[in-house]
Amino acid sequence: MAVFRDFNFKLLVVEQLMYRRELLTPQFRIADRMRERGVTDVQGWAFDNDLAFTVLEESRAYFAELEIPDDLLAKVEELCVDGGLEVYQECAPVWDGEDDLFDVRSLDDLDLLPNLRRVEGVEDCAIVSVPDAVELLAARGIVAD
Repeated sequence: MAVFRDFNFKLLVVEQLMYRRELLTPQFRIADRMRERGVTDVQGWAFDNDLAFTVLEESRAYFAELEIPDDLLAKVEELCVDGGLEVYQECAPVWDGEDDLFDVRSLDDLDLLPNLRRVEGVEDCAIVSVPDAVELLAARGIVAD
């Protein structure tokens, strides 16, 4: 199984495989996890516990431990970087996209995606934290737009 170095890069892959293409199942829902703990209003609970604008531990643990088989990683041909990704809402249900919480800090995990050909939103969003991101992607034949 693949080991990701950058948690936020892994979330981009999860977005593609779990929420967009529905190949990685079951879909994680923070509301379901919190309901098991007796929490019915996740956003209110996050505010009440000073956890607004942070990745909830339940989500971090789930996605950090989530194993993604190599055959699914090989099916990833594009990634989208956008503040409105569903995986972000499942991690931080109160997050507003106005900080660096989900910024990708490394592109070392590109090696895990042998068929990646396109990354949307690079210049507008969270991969700009990586120095020379556009050039690194281009050197691998990956279109960054």
